[in-house]
Amino acid sequence: MRVARRIVSGRRLEGELAAVRVYRGRPSPDHQPAAARASDRQADRWARDPRVAVVRRQLRYPKAWPAEPAQEKGIDVALAVDLVRLACEGGTCRDTDLVPALETVRDLGLHVEVASWKGTSRLRFPGSQLPWCHYLDADDYVACRDYTDYTTA
Repeated sequence: MRVARRIVSGRRLEGELAAVRVYRGRPSPDHQPAAARASDRQADRWARDPRVAVVRRQLRYPKAWPAEPAQEKGIDVALAVDLVRLACEGGTCRDTDLVPALETVRDLGLHVEVASWKGTSRLRFPGSQLPWCHYLDADDYVACRDYTDYTTA
């Protein structure tokens, strides 16, 4: 919510923060019970604000786990599908896999903005300076960081 408020406060256009959606993997209670509990506590805390929805998908654990790390699977697709659905409903990442979804929203005649860390390449529609990009920096990170220890009940 802090990141979203920071982005909205820096917009040139008038706007109201109506919703925040967080997309992330969820550790498996069978593989990582403490991490799963911490993740659940964090998601529950964030979702106390009625404007926040936390969308989680179970992490995939390779056969070589824990030597090989667990991976988020399906998060990009969930985000892309929601991006198009929410845009069509009038609602409102940094991942090149999302460019087709962003282009679809643009092609529907809807407004799109993105946020990215300063110093990284930004998503652009070919031959254009769009979508508008809100750059975040180290000061933004520090101002928005969540210092809560979710590993304790």
